[in-house]
Amino acid sequence: MGPRVKRLRDALRPSLAHAAAVVKPRLARLTDTGRPGPGRSGPRPLGTWYFTASAATAGLALAVGAAAVAGPFDGAGQRTAERDRAVALTLARGADHDGAGAADGPDAVPSAPPVLRGLGGAAEPVNSGKVPPSGIAGVLDPLLADPALGSGQAAAVVDVATGTRLYGAHAGQAFTPASTTKIATAVAALSALGPDHRLTTRTAFEPDTGELVLVGGGDPTLTAHKASGGWASLRTLAADTAAALKKRGVKKTKLSYDTTLYSGPALHPIGVNDNLSVVSALTADEGRTDGSSSGPVARVADPAAEAARSFAGFLKEAGVTTTPPGPSKATARAATLATVSSPPMSDVVERMLTNSDNDIAEALARQTALASGQPGSFAGGAKAIGARLTKLGLPMRGTSFHDGSGLNRDDRLTAGLLTSLLATAADPSRPGLRPVLTGLPVGGFTGTLAERYADGGAAGLIRAKTGTLTGVNSLAGTVVTKDGRLLTFAFLASGTTDPQSAQSALDHTATTLAACGCG
Repeated sequence: MGPRVKRLRDALRPSLAHAAAVVKPRLARLTDTGRPGPGRSGPRPLGTWYFTASAATAGLALAVGAAAVAGPFDGAGQRTAERDRAVALTLARGADHDGAGAADGPDAVPSAPPVLRGLGGAAEPVNSGKVPPSGIAGVLDPLLADPALGSGQAAAVVDVATGTRLYGAHAGQAFTPASTTKIATAVAALSALGPDHRLTTRTAFEPDTGELVLVGGGDPTLTAHKASGGWASLRTLAADTAAALKKRGVKKTKLSYDTTLYSGPALHPIGVNDNLSVVSALTADEGRTDGSSSGPVARVADPAAEAARSFAGFLKEAGVTTTPPGPSKATARAATLATVSSPPMSDVVERMLTNSDNDIAEALARQTALASGQPGSFAGGAKAIGARLTKLGLPMRGTSFHDGSGLNRDDRLTAGLLTSLLATAADPSRPGLRPVLTGLPVGGFTGTLAERYADGGAAGLIRAKTGTLTGVNSLAGTVVTKDGRLLTFAFLASGTTDPQSAQSALDHTATTLAACGCG
């Protein structure tokens, strides 16, 4: 038994004990439902939601562990364990994510849609009125008063099944949200572009000059690595382009690159920073200098120029030589020679949330802007995100966007908005937003929560987006309580002086919420 499997077993043992207690009476009711009754000649078929309701609590905890064992993403970005479960659900009881699963792999949990339906079906709009009396206040109030959480705190908790706000403390007060801003960016991008949208990088050949133009389509996941991992490959684009050029009898050409899809400042207001590359419509591997795929690292000064130089090298390997590349713009007369496209937007959003990827977040903000008729810039992205969320009917009072990643300290969100965003993503009538939930890091197993909650009894039960800036700590996501309820929560803290202590206080609050059963 491998160490991650042992970790899964030990972490989930208490949760599965709770799950068994919750599921047992539900299974009994389902058995009774399936038996013949008056006026029926045989058992009544059980719908998908019956099965998912009985398995919701145990399934969610088990699945996220299985996802950790398999790795957070497969080649296209979707969690392998969730796809394995999808095959079983498709064969036996309906559809989930599409894809093929390993026949000998571990049983995984249904991904978000069936779990959410099983816990109560369609979510109603979040109640924006007075918070009803609830025992949850007696549990959370003292925890949020922890001095480690600084000089200001806000919180909200919503029951996904009913849309009822169970708890609110300054829930309408705007705070600097840090990286939880990415939840808003994800909802806006999926709303504007759709979960199946792909970002395309292409090569164009100018008929008059014989110039080859590498045209950036704003794909932040484009890779120059030999093993593409299912993402769009610059090497594949070079090979296909070389083949098309040879058909035209071209073995030597002038090479240029086009980044004009985006406009405005390319450098984030925070300046040169290991957390974010210069934002460009053409970039390979986010301009990283060490072969990594996530986390802070030094970036190249000009990611577009570097991507074009790599592309020229791949063309040479394929038998086509070029001039040193320089910036240009493809004309309307240019003929497209080859293209490579990103995986669907659903996968790109998942990768952004799981890894808290700032580069993807800023690219999605610009793509949202372009889809909304705004310029592909920081300002255009911020305006488009706000407009999209307003169109969804979300509570926007006091909010202010200045980027897509949350690195800008002038961003302002409320705890009420964050829980509303998550509840909206859980709404079965909006399946296109589901990647906002499936992309959230899983406590104790994946992404930015891989090393958190492992020892607190809540591993696998909490999926959340973290946020940290100097003096700012935030946490927003979903939690399955011990009585099987799915809640969305958001905790925002400002004026913190010890980021580690603040993080621990937020983790303790979320863990207590999972265990209390007091909603």
